[in-house]
Amino acid sequence: MSERETLTELARLREVMHTIRRQCPWDAEQTHDSLMTYLIEETAEVVEAVESHHENHMCEELGDLLLQVFFHAEISEERSSFSLADIARGISDKLIARHPYIFADDELPTDVWGSWEKRKRKEKNRKSSVDGIPDPLSSLARANKVVTRVRSHDVEIPLDDTEITAAEVGEQILTLVARAHAHRIDPDQALRFAVRQLEDQVRVSESAS
Repeated sequence: MSERETLTELARLREVMHTIRRQCPWDAEQTHDSLMTYLIEETAEVVEAVESHHENHMCEELGDLLLQVFFHAEISEERSSFSLADIARGISDKLIARHPYIFADDELPTDVWGSWEKRKRKEKNRKSSVDGIPDPLSSLARANKVVTRVRSHDVEIPLDDTEITAAEVGEQILTLVARAHAHRIDPDQALRFAVRQLEDQVRVSESAS
């Protein structure tokens, strides 16, 4: 598909969203808050489609997720808050700013991901590398995010880096869940507590450095 066709279809979707927002009673009454459950559900369905490696299914589910972006933009534009153009401009500006080795004269960093994380922290003016992690994340997703931040920001906290396979990770997590259940321990709550402790260690380490 050409760039012109892409822009045409995006404009068509915007017009369709604009029309149904005004002519469909259900769509007209939706708010950012009421759409939250659909945003989460559509995101989960995209994940499922990606993991199934079914291209047609993935295309359909990405379309449903794209609709959520257009829907939220439509609601905010009605309030003169922000528009679809503002969303696109903002993410384009962010991508350009965080890739100075592509859009400016900076050298390619040896740790591209670490460089991204450090630029993000500077932009957000965050005091700690673990600031800004969304609270709604699952305990496991949060644990992964905190560990990623620790390593990408070079926080001096020892983390196990013993080689392991994806299959072994899944098996060991499942084993721990089974052991926790046998002893009436909530594994999700236990992990949340451990992650919070790690976050506290990170902040102490950063303040001491």
